[in-house]
Amino acid sequence: MELWPCLAAALLLLLLLVQLSRAAEFYAKVALYCALCFAMSAVASLVCLLRHGGRTVENMSIISWFVRSFKYFYGLRFKVRDQHRLQEARPCVIVSNHQSILDMMGLMEVLPERCVQIAKRELLFLGPVGLIMYLGGVFFINRQRSSTAMTVMADLGERMVRENVPIVPVVYSSFSSFYNTKKKLFTSGTVTVQVLEAIPTSGLTEADVPALVDTCHRAMRTTFLHISKTPQENGATAGPGVQLAQ
Repeated sequence: MELWPCLAAALLLLLLLVQLSRAAEFYAKVALYCALCFAMSAVASLVCLLRHGGRTVENMSIISWFVRSFKYFYGLRFKVRDQHRLQEARPCVIVSNHQSILDMMGLMEVLPERCVQIAKRELLFLGPVGLIMYLGGVFFINRQRSSTAMTVMADLGERMVRENVPIVPVVYSSFSSFYNTKKKLFTSGTVTVQVLEAIPTSGLTEADVPALVDTCHRAMRTTFLHISKTPQENGATAGPGVQLAQ
């Protein structure tokens, strides 16, 4: 009978070590991801400067190549569906769902040529990461100064009206089967990237914006829940509780 307390203690210790090991692996992979971002940004910045000499959207193809290489370090696969919808010869606005720090890998899988991105201004000060974003022609919005952010978005809205620019939603399936911050899970897996049909904006006015936003959100949410139910490479599924980030 005296063995039971020892066995119970040993089992608890083993479970603790397993959890600590998983947590350690999780944080190590996240740290590696951040290190890759900084290292690749520094190298890509040099390549961009040598190739194009400064800030231009043409650099985005170079940046995309470097970011897409990240998946090989983590055993990630991206299955892109209907990418041809982004290859039509017309301007468009791309919107996508946000889940985690891994989002940009999915975006770079479908990023069309000469695509200008918008990002928060704080990213500009992240050393080589901010530099490569600047060289890639990213527009930075200062969220602390709403007037500046509104000006950028107003210019985008005017161009949408002037050039009949449609909205093309891009949806990534749930990462939760292989990346979960609460469970400290970070393994290999497969992500489905679905490009939806373009949502026209021709003829719309400011009064139509709420309905347009709702249309985009409903289409993206429906697609997210559908493609996230597909079994992932490791046999897990996203589950019914997954929510689409807005």
